[in-house]
Amino acid sequence: MVSQASRLLPLALALGLLACGGDDAKPAGGTGGSGGGAGSGGGSAACQTQPAAARAGCDSTALLEVPPDRGERGPWTVGSRLTTLGGFPLEVWYPARVDGASCPATVRYDIREHLPESQQKKIPDSANPFQDCDCYPDLPLDAEHGPYPVIVMVHGTAAFRTLSLDLQTHWASQGFVVLAADHPGIRLKHLLGALTGEPYDVTTDQAGNVRDILAALDAPSGGLAFLAGNIDRGRVGLAGHSAGGGAISKLGGEAGVQVLASLSSGGTEAGSSLKSTLVLSGLEDGLVDFEKGALVGYDASPTAKRLVGVNGAGHSLPTELCLLGADQGGILQIAIDNGVDVPPFIAVLAQDGCAPTNLDAERGLHITRALTTLVFEETLACSSTATTALAQTQSMFPEVSEFREDL
Repeated sequence: MVSQASRLLPLALALGLLACGGDDAKPAGGTGGSGGGAGSGGGSAACQTQPAAARAGCDSTALLEVPPDRGERGPWTVGSRLTTLGGFPLEVWYPARVDGASCPATVRYDIREHLPESQQKKIPDSANPFQDCDCYPDLPLDAEHGPYPVIVMVHGTAAFRTLSLDLQTHWASQGFVVLAADHPGIRLKHLLGALTGEPYDVTTDQAGNVRDILAALDAPSGGLAFLAGNIDRGRVGLAGHSAGGGAISKLGGEAGVQVLASLSSGGTEAGSSLKSTLVLSGLEDGLVDFEKGALVGYDASPTAKRLVGVNGAGHSLPTELCLLGADQGGILQIAIDNGVDVPPFIAVLAQDGCAPTNLDAERGLHITRALTTLVFEETLACSSTATTALAQTQSMFPEVSEFREDL
């Protein structure tokens, strides 16, 4: 396994990171510096917190009731704020307060910002697969509830902080404060640049980046100051896709980290804070083999733990990869059609799980939303209801053909 802290050696490192399962942050939205640099995404019709009864979380935490199907959107409107930490872009999605005034336009991300500079202008606006977010820039956080448990999401090889945007905003709507970064060296912009002769002088240390994020949450300041007094730093979940799963696998000993969710990756290691592990992967994953990666990793993970294998799903299961630009053949085809330099390795990453024979991407995301939310809620919100629901995983989702739990 290649060290996450090693200097980027373009293709060899990329392959090693995958097997292990701000620098130039730009404003990512048309308002308030949240989101991808391309203006507003839409109107404000959905900018309202759904009526919901109160429910108790851990200790004195005040939350709202959530839908029985945890794959459905939660009651909170979601706010978004973009900042930088240690030179890398870091975005926060959070339960927001809506006071009845008209909301700003929803956030729209321009994913061209994740290409090397020489490649960005090759894709015109007319062909660009903008990524619209069901979230609003810079809304006030709902301080009448909480303090909220925290989830940090870590992207995989050649990805970016919003590739799992659907999951991240969903968790925020369910009452979590969610953070995700563009990780230097392994993010799409840096890796594609290294593979196409436009290298960036950066190092790759995703685990170190996560530690920096956790340290910043100890006493939130700067762009994170609005979180002060509103988060439960003692109840943190980490989720990682692919190489991101490898990055979080040893972080169960970090203060407050109680849940690790390894997605399309391997297992986890025991840690002094760790209480729960989820290993969730597609059975048709062509990049991280289910039996050699997820199953072996699950067997080696500490209890309590759960294994979920989704029939027909590939490596892209917890991401929006198969949905972005789908009306134009997908983001890979858009890039190729517009002359972007796409090395074969990146092309493989961009296609796994997106074939017509694979599980419908929307369905796969629904399953992933529901089960990850339940796993985080069980421990971070002290929910026995979630424990009961998780035991019924295969009844809820027949596509889950592999399910184990060792509690």
